[in-house]
Amino acid sequence: MASSTGTPKVTSVVDLPSSDAKWVKLQKATYVDAKGKERIWEIASRKTTGSAGVDAVAMGNIIYHPSKPPSTIVVIQFRPPVGGFTVEWPAGLIDADEKPEEAAVRELYEETGYKGKVISTSPPVAADPGMTSANLCLCMVEIHLNEGDPEPEQHLDEGEDIQRVNIPIAELYDRLEEFAKEGYVIAAKLYHWAAGAQYAIDHPELFARLGKKGQ
Repeated sequence: MASSTGTPKVTSVVDLPSSDAKWVKLQKATYVDAKGKERIWEIASRKTTGSAGVDAVAMGNIIYHPSKPPSTIVVIQFRPPVGGFTVEWPAGLIDADEKPEEAAVRELYEETGYKGKVISTSPPVAADPGMTSANLCLCMVEIHLNEGDPEPEQHLDEGEDIQRVNIPIAELYDRLEEFAKEGYVIAAKLYHWAAGAQYAIDHPELFARLGKKGQ
């Protein structure tokens, strides 16, 4: 997907000392395993973790409209670490002394233009525990629209080029599969949520049994 000025691309990748990096540092952890053997692990950590101890927030969002089925907004943007365009839920870093819920409302407004209400927040969860100490909270956000509401204006930071796609919840899993076939990189947290929702739709008998067990 091209931006308004062309197609982004990675032109070079070089090693970067942690001392020269603004956002990330590479660390060596020494630990003792269950058998008492000392081992080494390499860890990538963020330099920007605030007082809340949480690096980032992702906004799972449900849009309610009077005459349309429930939907969700995903964002498409170029991500240099994967060398291509990703399909994600809106997300961003939490500012110093900012709560995850505050960051969720702010980032959703900046990236999509929509104003939402946080209805639930996950505990801090690991982003990629085999490689990094980075974590995030998943905030589920509801957006309630009225008939005839126009698509809101984004409020992007300088350098951001983010495109929005509104997808009916019932079609989310299939649309992500289509995006993947087209060469997009699907963010794991979005795909996992969509796959779980699709599994629940395809296997209602499992949840019926669970409901009876709890009675």
